[in-house]
Amino acid sequence: MTFTRPDPFTTRPTLRGTFGMSASTHWLATAAAQAVLERGGNAFDAATAGAFVLHVVEPHLNGPGGDMTGIFVTAQEPDRPLVLMGQGPAPAGATPEHFRSEGLELVPGSGALAAAVPAAVDAWLLLLRDHGTWELSSVLEFAIGYARDGHPVLGRVGTTIAAVAGLFREHWPTSAELWMPEGRVPAEGEIVRNPAYARTLGQLVEAGAAESTREARIDAARREWREGFVAKALVASVQNPHRHSSGTDHRGVLAMDDLEGFEAGYEAAATLEFRGHTIAKTGPWGQGPALLQTLSILDGFADEYLDPSTELGAHTILEAQKLALADREAYYGDTDVPLDYLLSAEYAASRRALIAERASLEFRPGAVPGREPFIPPLRTEYVPPALASDDVGPGLRGTAGAGVGEPTVLATGETRGDTCHIDVVDRWGNMISATPSGGWLQSSPAIPDLGFCLGTRLQMTWLEPGTPSTLTPGKRPRTTMTPTLVLRNGTAVAALGSPGGDQQDQWQLPYLLRTIVGGYTPQQAIDAPTFHTTSMPGSFWPRTWEPGGAVVEDRLGTDVIAGLERRGHRITRAGDWTLGRLSAVVRDPLTGVLQSAANPRGAQGYAAGR
Repeated sequence: MTFTRPDPFTTRPTLRGTFGMSASTHWLATAAAQAVLERGGNAFDAATAGAFVLHVVEPHLNGPGGDMTGIFVTAQEPDRPLVLMGQGPAPAGATPEHFRSEGLELVPGSGALAAAVPAAVDAWLLLLRDHGTWELSSVLEFAIGYARDGHPVLGRVGTTIAAVAGLFREHWPTSAELWMPEGRVPAEGEIVRNPAYARTLGQLVEAGAAESTREARIDAARREWREGFVAKALVASVQNPHRHSSGTDHRGVLAMDDLEGFEAGYEAAATLEFRGHTIAKTGPWGQGPALLQTLSILDGFADEYLDPSTELGAHTILEAQKLALADREAYYGDTDVPLDYLLSAEYAASRRALIAERASLEFRPGAVPGREPFIPPLRTEYVPPALASDDVGPGLRGTAGAGVGEPTVLATGETRGDTCHIDVVDRWGNMISATPSGGWLQSSPAIPDLGFCLGTRLQMTWLEPGTPSTLTPGKRPRTTMTPTLVLRNGTAVAALGSPGGDQQDQWQLPYLLRTIVGGYTPQQAIDAPTFHTTSMPGSFWPRTWEPGGAVVEDRLGTDVIAGLERRGHRITRAGDWTLGRLSAVVRDPLTGVLQSAANPRGAQGYAAGR
């Protein structure tokens, strides 16, 4: 092993056993998933139960009105990674022309006008129907219980509510009623309830009560979501104009036809071979292949260039990430993407040759034959017209902040990098990594009858025509949700992921390098200091970037950080334990030994297993 030796101290052990392992961004979701395994359920039953608990206990990071992507293998086909596609498309009324007629230059970061068709719930129910074994009522009993009877609220939920309390009081009264009981922000540890969401889940269960099979009962719940009381309440909620992050009021455009016409589904994973392992990701309608491109570039370097704990390694990794993320902006979207070319060894070599001794401050997408790369508007800080003053007009202003924390929420409801994550592996070899997101409590006004709000995923599209991710009715916005599955010798051996918006794959990359190349254990890799680049246009409103920007944990070390600064990286120190919220589960197919690990940052992610 040529990597810097890992710290022998870890914040918690890498769990090992042979029965089953669960890990997520909240201990209650992990505990629920593990309880399902203990009661005979499989990994898909467990992950679904844990995901609905995440709706309740991390409402600032995900919600039923949002989206999710997962990647999984079954015990019957451990060599066939599949993507669980829970990213809804743009509604029929969501056209660039409509947004411009509303006086908007970008899709807002909050408000129902930015809502894609909500897809997370349908995706989880699809997975449960096809690959689970439990009844829907049993899977949902954990989330229903926490919503009906209450749970101790996270301090970060209160912090998020406090940031948007003025917006709630002045413009979103239904959100104030749901999230600010007695007119105040709930204190950390206070028992909070969401009886409306408990009733919503109960009604979904009741919708299938008369059906004769488990699968039919789940399908009845899916129909009720898309066509019944949920759909009707969602559509009714967008009819009244309300405040958006633009500082102006707008109606949403979500309609019954949009909801009735969408179903979640399965897709083949995009894959890349790296150092004897197959890394599996979503297709290029998500950002997942950017991780594959980064690995393809790095694969041509000797091991000492891949160590994230050294100046040379951190510099090389940051530069490779910039190149891959530039291609993400230039070519990715729910369209015809030349992924085979972008992942080819020849293309990787041409990109690798651009990495020099000093940090690049340029936006450098590659050249693809027959394609014109999209060059996005490179805003350093965006001022919407509604918020412009006499001395600060719309457009550019100063340099954007680096955004070192999660969640990053402004008083307008603008949100960056809010997501959660869950991984599960069972004793039979079923394995899943899933990243639910969107539908945050700060996304748009709460819908009183349902206990949640719509998401804002359309903010990841452009209103400019002719781009690979131009807002287009029926097309999926290019999502940031990007779970990972790792295979070795044709069998799945690891599932991992992290919240963090544009940073998700950037924080997963050091984990992969440290475990695959450096010999770290899962917990050592998660605990180790990390970093990310901000030198690319952000996926979230207002789509800013910081040329040459790099955010680092101070634990990376004074010498390493100083060396990166000498190389021209514009460093933001984030503190010692701030970046990344990874979790992972691992399976050795030869011995049957299972492992799991979770992130200590934020003091809420946990792993469990035996």
